[in-house]
Amino acid sequence: MALLLRESDVERLLDMPTALEAVEEVLRQHGEGRAPNQPRRRVFVPSGVLHVMAGGMPAWGVMGVKTYSAVAGKARFVVLLFSTETGDLRGIIEADRLGQIRTGAASGVATKYLARAEASIVGIFGTGRQARTQLQAVCAVRAIREVRAYSRDPERRQRFCLEMERLLGCAVRPVAAPGDVVKGVDIVITITSSREPVFDGHLVEPGQHLNLAGSNMAQKREVDDETIRRADRIVVDQLEDAQIESGDLMTPVARGLTTWERMHELGAVVCGKAPGRRRAEEVTLFKSNGLAIQDVAVASKVLERARALGLGAEVPLCA
Repeated sequence: MALLLRESDVERLLDMPTALEAVEEVLRQHGEGRAPNQPRRRVFVPSGVLHVMAGGMPAWGVMGVKTYSAVAGKARFVVLLFSTETGDLRGIIEADRLGQIRTGAASGVATKYLARAEASIVGIFGTGRQARTQLQAVCAVRAIREVRAYSRDPERRQRFCLEMERLLGCAVRPVAAPGDVVKGVDIVITITSSREPVFDGHLVEPGQHLNLAGSNMAQKREVDDETIRRADRIVVDQLEDAQIESGDLMTPVARGLTTWERMHELGAVVCGKAPGRRRAEEVTLFKSNGLAIQDVAVASKVLERARALGLGAEVPLCA
């Protein structure tokens, strides 16, 4: 029988350290060629979109599909986990919260390998639900003492900063202009729904690390050409996927400002096949689109804990 886990179960079972560990391990396996991943595909219907992505971790005995619908302004997420040994469906997991934490964890792993070890000041564009886990992940891998946050709604960013300051235990302050997010910080995070660049790339400073995590569609960009031009090292979660849905990179490549050949996959960095940060003054950039194998890895950890604690509901299935 498959185990059904609701959002409330995931909330109870999953924390950021667990997600970071799972995402780092699956990226290592991906870099070694042991965790296959299929990029996201989209089915468009008049009322909305169905997104489907799949991957496997044979070393953990799991493979799975993450799928989610976006209809009438509401998204619904689910991960299906199967055994690689028997093909049996092992888990049906509601995955809204899981995806939020996993997305943050991917940026956390990138920060671990690409940001300067002494990085302590973060600037973030975006103050939605995904922004929370971005900061949690980065604070888990670096000793962050200050966060500067910007979004277009002053009241929303004020509330966000008060909430995150209590959660993170470091100074989190709202700023009134995009430039204040970038100037003088060590790590820049973009986690917005913007279709246009959210800051001027001329503001990027030597030694900074950038996590671009908001857009996963070809027609959207959170950073401009100058930002890409200034990046000494560009890392993506998967090159095949980036070439389909990374608007932040596809347009600069088409204009001849960079090439896919000079980019590396994060899994290759994690397993040591590709370099991370080499010099303190380098500008490093991670473009995150999100991989199914990351969801599979994190969901596998959640399912394992649920069975150990006797949580969830068994769903009988036909043989």
